[in-house]
Amino acid sequence: MSSAEYVLTLSCPDRPGVVAAVSGLLAGRGCNIIESQQFGDRDAGRFFMRVQFSTPGPASEDKLRMAFAELAPEFVMEITLRDTAVKPRVLILVSKYGHCLNDLLYRVRSGLLDIEIVAVASNHPDLRPLTQSYGIDYHHLPVTPESKPRQETEIMALVEHYRADLVVLARYMQVLSGDLCEKLAGRAINIHHSFLPSFKGAKPYHQAHARGVKLIGATAHYVTSDLDEGPIIEQEVARVNHSHSPDDLVAIGRDLECVALARAVKWHAEQRVVLDGHKTIVFPR
Repeated sequence: MSSAEYVLTLSCPDRPGVVAAVSGLLAGRGCNIIESQQFGDRDAGRFFMRVQFSTPGPASEDKLRMAFAELAPEFVMEITLRDTAVKPRVLILVSKYGHCLNDLLYRVRSGLLDIEIVAVASNHPDLRPLTQSYGIDYHHLPVTPESKPRQETEIMALVEHYRADLVVLARYMQVLSGDLCEKLAGRAINIHHSFLPSFKGAKPYHQAHARGVKLIGATAHYVTSDLDEGPIIEQEVARVNHSHSPDDLVAIGRDLECVALARAVKWHAEQRVVLDGHKTIVFPR
């Protein structure tokens, strides 16, 4: 009989016996641990764990969830469990810059990113041809200051219609309202065109050039109502020098944005990211 694979992530107060309890529960059901990573935050007194395991045969996910639900109260655990055979469903938001969207579409088609892009939505029509060339639905949702509440309602309608597990802001140049940020808490990722917290606002690479920086970067983070201050998942940097023009920095920066965003989406999809207040615990492969 073929087995199934699951990923379990948990956080709880740090105390003895957590690892033994989890591994014992899995062993008692004949499960085999494929990968296990853990971290104890001494300052916060919190423990974090990610376990990927296989079952001895076709498993009842409900029974597994019930078993962990029974264990959770003893250790005050917050638990998530995901079947690795089920690809996360992703809705992408984008404006006019298509490099991050193009990169994600290519990675999915080439098998480098194990997600399902269910639709793309934008406040501009420009990237419809690119999106539809991959056979993916494209939704043009124009927005003005007056229509913003209605447009965000339409975004949430798409999330619900496509049953999206994750929303990715692939250079979506609109600030989400606090209400929408709250609805998407922990399941929306943004790519910011700078190595936060430096050079916010318009033309960050021109700001960087004017200051003669030696490093530029990009930051992928979860979306919160605090603009560009959400928990950071990944950052990527490149060394530059006085010979690089602002246009050179923009080109280099776009590559960095693609890499940082792709990693963040991949790690989130593989449940390698656990939120810890205003920061994240990332269990790399």
